[in-house]
Amino acid sequence: MPEQLKDRVALVAGATRGAGRGIAVELGAAGATVYVTGRSTRTHRSEYDRPETIEDTADLVTEAGGHGIAVPTDHLDPAQVRTLVDRIAGEQGRLDVLVNDIWGGETLFAWDTPVWEHDLDKGLRLLRLAVETHAITSHRALPLLLRHPGGLVVEMTDGTADYNRDTYRVNFFYDLAKASVLRMAFALAHELGPRGATAVALTPGWLRSEMMLDNFGVREDNWREATTRVPHFAISETPRYVGRAVAALAADPDVARWNGQSLSSGGLAQVYGFTDLDGSRPDAWRYLVEVQDADKPADTTGYR
Repeated sequence: MPEQLKDRVALVAGATRGAGRGIAVELGAAGATVYVTGRSTRTHRSEYDRPETIEDTADLVTEAGGHGIAVPTDHLDPAQVRTLVDRIAGEQGRLDVLVNDIWGGETLFAWDTPVWEHDLDKGLRLLRLAVETHAITSHRALPLLLRHPGGLVVEMTDGTADYNRDTYRVNFFYDLAKASVLRMAFALAHELGPRGATAVALTPGWLRSEMMLDNFGVREDNWREATTRVPHFAISETPRYVGRAVAALAADPDVARWNGQSLSSGGLAQVYGFTDLDGSRPDAWRYLVEVQDADKPADTTGYR
């Protein structure tokens, strides 16, 4: 969608890697100016201690056709977020798209561990990073977004509202974090809708993020090798897929029809017609319910 978002300004909060990076790049590919934030820069790494940086993301945005601007920001610090928003206001005078993708919890949760056995400090840190950051960013950024009608807020989470309602997600802290973000989108929709803006919750499917590929010992160009060990990984998708979902929403003049809804990359692909980088349309959440959770053999026929 080249140029569809020309003259639009976006903030992707939490764009160092994964879904945030994919979203920022696809907004850039549609012509947007994209501010990308995170704590990992070329001179400082977050506790993740990984090589991806916000400067790299900004460069990818620009290479895709947009204008990428990297701003190091700790979204747990209201003063830093205020400075970020003041900078956007001063340089652009507007904010059209806010993507709350701050997470940072990959090393903080233990699978299938009850709350009384889970490390409390790590669990509370996870909630702060996954929930408090979103609230702080919305509090500071939404007055700017509301200056012009038609603004869009995307709350990034893991799982649709329907799936998470009926499914225990990993552990107490993880489940609570993802449910909270879903509810944030619902609440924001009630506050933004009457004021001319739209808020949605959005989930990717099984994401082939940099960390996921590393965990499976594969690269993007040979990711299918991991399916010999984890067959259902066949339904996975690149971060650019959910990025195309956000770009499609941002370019939709009737985006308000989605206000308050829980959406997925696979579901929106069926509506807007975009594909993943390989030309497929993985529908991971339908696959999880009908194949993986139903204990059927891995088979993506009809699902991508």
